[in-house]
Amino acid sequence: MNLKETFNTHFPLAILAGICIAIGGTVNLKVGGVAGAVLFAFGLTTVVYYGLKLYTGTAGFIRRHGDWSMLVIVLIGNIIGCLLTALAIRYTHPDCIDKAGDILTGRITKGPFACGLLAIGCGFIMTTAVQFARQGKMLALLLGVPVFILCGFTHSIADAFYFLAAPWDVVCQPIVALIYVSEVIGNFIGCNLYRWMTPEQVRVK
Repeated sequence: MNLKETFNTHFPLAILAGICIAIGGTVNLKVGGVAGAVLFAFGLTTVVYYGLKLYTGTAGFIRRHGDWSMLVIVLIGNIIGCLLTALAIRYTHPDCIDKAGDILTGRITKGPFACGLLAIGCGFIMTTAVQFARQGKMLALLLGVPVFILCGFTHSIADAFYFLAAPWDVVCQPIVALIYVSEVIGNFIGCNLYRWMTPEQVRVK
């Protein structure tokens, strides 16, 4: 598949996936706590059910010597989906802006390195959840989302929504870009831990 075909095939699905995760992020902002973390799972469940393209659901399954352009397209599409939703939420639910700002401020306080480490845990959980969901075993998916949220692990696409929904003066700090890149890298590492650290014959098929 050439770059144009890859773009046409995956980009719209990636935008929709970003919107789904942003919907999960919205309910988490509105409800919060354990209930918000559990309800967030609707976003990822929708992504898996419709076969949408999510960065953390794709990074752990790309071929060793390919699919890199597709992964970049998926990430960009996810961010655009989050941006569109964040703009709508900023207008319709202004009470969410400060709540998103609190999340972003917490990330800034931790710093890029800590956020990257936390992203590894999230990536591992997400790939595990998607592995099971592809076999029709949805419990790992339904549990995995609240687990990573309640553990404080960082999800690069969820954070794309939170960051873009936060007050602009907080978003525009240069450190935010460093934090986000660290989360993208951390998620990728976490998504591939099972492939890098387990023999092929014992991996979940």
